[in-house]
Amino acid sequence: MTRIIQSVSVFLLLITFQFGCSGVNETIKNAQRLQFKLGPVDNFNLAGVKLKNVSSINDLNIIDGAALLAGFAGGKMDASFTVNLIAKNPDTYPGGSAESSSLIKALSWRLYIDDAEMLSGDIDKPITVPGVGKSVTIPIPVKIDFVKMLGDGGYEKLINLALAIGGKSGNSSKLKLAIKPTIDTFLGGITYPGEIDVINKEFR
Repeated sequence: MTRIIQSVSVFLLLITFQFGCSGVNETIKNAQRLQFKLGPVDNFNLAGVKLKNVSSINDLNIIDGAALLAGFAGGKMDASFTVNLIAKNPDTYPGGSAESSSLIKALSWRLYIDDAEMLSGDIDKPITVPGVGKSVTIPIPVKIDFVKMLGDGGYEKLINLALAIGGKSGNSSKLKLAIKPTIDTFLGGITYPGEIDVINKEFR
């Protein structure tokens, strides 16, 4: 009788252990199911000049052109803009309901322009990503000195790059974010094991 009880106890312990491991693995898997993509760039301002409605360097008026030239000649062109990071729950979620949301507890990021690292930062405010197939936009404010970081190619090349990012026809194709999110779970915060390279062409 004692042997039977011991055998049953061991069997139940094994089931509990296996279920626990399965639950942990499923939690980690679900925590890493989020997908990311770059959205449009907003509010690009270069040396005090708003580039939103400017298509090419020839479209700059005299005042704005003079301000940009003066900044370049003086070796300082402060740029500020917003990079929009889109986080999405995938269209299917095995093991979860359609309303299952995800909570990003924190997110570290590094910004690249034309594959050159510009700066890095952290988001420490919680961000809720809605359920299956839904997304949320995470605005990341950026401030850099364009001349210091990107001015080696000359004035025209620098302005064209700025317009390609934040001008009238600009987009985030020149940008890349390397991100590392931490997702809230019942086990606590789970941080992605490596960085995710986020671009504008596809969700990753």
